[in-house]
Amino acid sequence: MAGEQLALTVLMGVLLVGIVALVSRYGDLRSYTPLAGGAGYGGETSHGHSEKPAGLIRWFTTVDHKDIGILYGLYGTIAFLWGGAAVMLMRVELAAPGFDVMQAQFYNSLLTSHGITMLFLFGTPIIAAFSNYFVPLLIGADDMAFPRINAIAFWLLPPAAVLIWAGFFTAPLTGNEIAPAQTSWTMYTPLSAEQVNPGVDLMLLGLHLSGVSATMGAINFIATIFTERSEKVNWANLDIFSWTILTQSALILFAFPLLGSALVMLLLDRNFGTAFFAVDGGSPILWQHLFWFFGHPEVYILVLPPMGLVSWILPKFAGRKLFGFKFVVYSTLAIGVLSFGVWAHHMFSTGIDPRIRASFMAVSLAIAIPSAVKTFNWITTLWNGKIRLTAPMLFCIGFISNFVIGGITGVFLAAIPVDLVLHDTYYVVGHFHYVVMGMIAFAGFGAIYYWYPIVTGKMYQRTLAKWHFWLSMVGTNITFFAFLLLGYLGMPRRYATYNFDAAIAPLAEVTSLHQIATVGAFILMIGQLIWLWNLVSSYYEGPTVEDGDPWNLKEDGMFGREFQWFEAQLARADGGEVEDEELVTDGGRIVNENLTAAVRRVADDDE
Repeated sequence: MAGEQLALTVLMGVLLVGIVALVSRYGDLRSYTPLAGGAGYGGETSHGHSEKPAGLIRWFTTVDHKDIGILYGLYGTIAFLWGGAAVMLMRVELAAPGFDVMQAQFYNSLLTSHGITMLFLFGTPIIAAFSNYFVPLLIGADDMAFPRINAIAFWLLPPAAVLIWAGFFTAPLTGNEIAPAQTSWTMYTPLSAEQVNPGVDLMLLGLHLSGVSATMGAINFIATIFTERSEKVNWANLDIFSWTILTQSALILFAFPLLGSALVMLLLDRNFGTAFFAVDGGSPILWQHLFWFFGHPEVYILVLPPMGLVSWILPKFAGRKLFGFKFVVYSTLAIGVLSFGVWAHHMFSTGIDPRIRASFMAVSLAIAIPSAVKTFNWITTLWNGKIRLTAPMLFCIGFISNFVIGGITGVFLAAIPVDLVLHDTYYVVGHFHYVVMGMIAFAGFGAIYYWYPIVTGKMYQRTLAKWHFWLSMVGTNITFFAFLLLGYLGMPRRYATYNFDAAIAPLAEVTSLHQIATVGAFILMIGQLIWLWNLVSSYYEGPTVEDGDPWNLKEDGMFGREFQWFEAQLARADGGEVEDEELVTDGGRIVNENLTAAVRRVADDDE
């Protein structure tokens, strides 16, 4: 036995040396050499990019931060459609009591897939789409600090999605031997530990892979913002969106490795007989502690960048600089720190010590303060502003409106007496979806419309965009306000049917509210189909943007760094001259060197 262990150790040592030698052969990971294009940027180590290969080869080999951002965006959109389709099936099933459309097992699979997809395969990647494309432009960097690692982080996601969704494809092929996981997205033990289904293992491996991807991306953003900023972009005039990405990356750095460790422990319990979360000899509650220590910061990992997007976009169409810029930054940092001290408010009903519950209630209530500071600053920015109700602005205002509802309903859940009544009811689902759909998605849509001219060179159809907003706003509030009322009536969450005793809740009212929620969900779905049609058709048939200032931001002195870069790109494409001027943005003053750097990048980026 000792000899075998020694041989294994030697083998692993040789393998490790081989990996080190292979990696060192590639040299500097920050350089870029197109695989299909031969030598890289003049044969020198650089952050720039030479001519890109055409077709699919470009997208499979690119390390350009803008291309990676587009890939993240396409990936997030596919995940959004998958998660949306899953929840529409669930809504149809819940429109009436009883199992009319599907059985409980399939409903539970959709429930699990919807939650995990929207949080891990849509929420985090769609934010990475914006940050990959625009953070380097906003801070005057040529690219991410580690372009190759940036590409690797993205390409870990497709196999992660395949693993998470694998059960849906393997179930019909294996006679349900490998079925989709039915653990819900929280994967509470002992259910997730004892569920005999290899599909759960595949899902856990996929989740682990997505966590590795997010962690690699976070390290890259921290390194980029610290080391790749232009000389004229200091901490005082760093834009608000980059501040939120920096804070988000720090949260990911602490939260995702812990989730990865918990997932490994769960896999060991399932496959190797360990007892971390076992009822006998272990602790199912331990999983909840570990999961929510990750899970609640995850909410802010998803919310902080959208807050940064709104803080960046909203002043553009209010014609005023962001009110209280420093306080918005401080509140971002405060939320980041406090988010790690609130996890146990998800566990008030598990029987933990009342003194611990009280301390977590205090911290959970305290996190409302920096959130309120942000809301105050957004409203004050709008006050007496030259408000233009463009589609990006409408989505920003909708974001604030939904944030007020989502935030206030969250304050009630932070209070122990109220939480004990509403815990695990649809009230929690309604609150959470006001945050996820009403805030994160709304900010994302606003940013997509705002930056659509830069990414595509085309302008979208403005009327369709406003239809998208109003249908989304109406659909969101009908659906999730009905959820809040269902929660007050005692409708439990995660149930595939609600044909329960009338003594528990009035079944007729519950049924009506479910049907109202389903109607709202269909309105919401129609809005998203209009959005998809608008983006695709405008890309092919929309008017070409010929002005570097399509939003007339110069009139109010709100011409940002990214549109400065865009204008330089257009000027070069037309053979014109680039005007070197000093501009004012939310985060401070843009100086000539940034524009010069932008022009230099355009020259290098010879697409």
